[in-house]
Amino acid sequence: MSINFAVLLDGGFVRRKLSAPRAPVDAGAIHDFAARVIAMPCLSGMRLHRIYFYDARPLEAVSKIPLSGGAIDFSTSSVALRNKRIQSALVHGPFFALRFGELLHEGWRLRKSVLHQPGPRIEIGAEDLEPSILQKGVDMRIGLDIASLTLKRQAQVIVLVTADSDFIPAMKFARREGAQLILLTLGHGIRDGMRKHADLVVDQFPFPDDANPGARPECESHRVGAAVIEHAAMSR
Repeated sequence: MSINFAVLLDGGFVRRKLSAPRAPVDAGAIHDFAARVIAMPCLSGMRLHRIYFYDARPLEAVSKIPLSGGAIDFSTSSVALRNKRIQSALVHGPFFALRFGELLHEGWRLRKSVLHQPGPRIEIGAEDLEPSILQKGVDMRIGLDIASLTLKRQAQVIVLVTADSDFIPAMKFARREGAQLILLTLGHGIRDGMRKHADLVVDQFPFPDDANPGARPECESHRVGAAVIEHAAMSR
């Protein structure tokens, strides 16, 4: 029987981990990263169902800046333009599917550096304020897709790339329904609960050179596939 796997990429997390201080990640780097995930030994012999990339659409709002009297168009910021380019390129990539949440501008807040100033009073100016932007809907879509892929038997193995412990309930659900879950942390610290509810955790990052197969991220290929086949046989 064919074993299908799906790769779920927490977009914001992947961008942060793949970016360097002066070299923000681009679509090409995300494509290359996904290809290296697919090539992991523990997925050998399995069929790729799809690569899901979860992100929020760039903020399009225009807002007045307190105190200065000016305005800011969030859609023209370097971050928004870069994310638009990434999303436009990824949507045309083979096996890629994009799932979008949204960004909401909830007002303005003081920068942390200002709040940490000593003394009972502080004097603030427009430069001491920063927009408060909230991401909504992304985590929900990841959880829904984990449930859908599992219940519809579209994927017997879920490869989840994140360090967000909010996904523990979805991870537990997938395993209870018979799917196996491989968690890639990209070297980021995670809560112990995430390790308890994953069948396999790959912490190694950056990935070693693929030219040296013995140095690839460690994972036990036989353990994953065999257990899925055993469960499928028992479920018939």
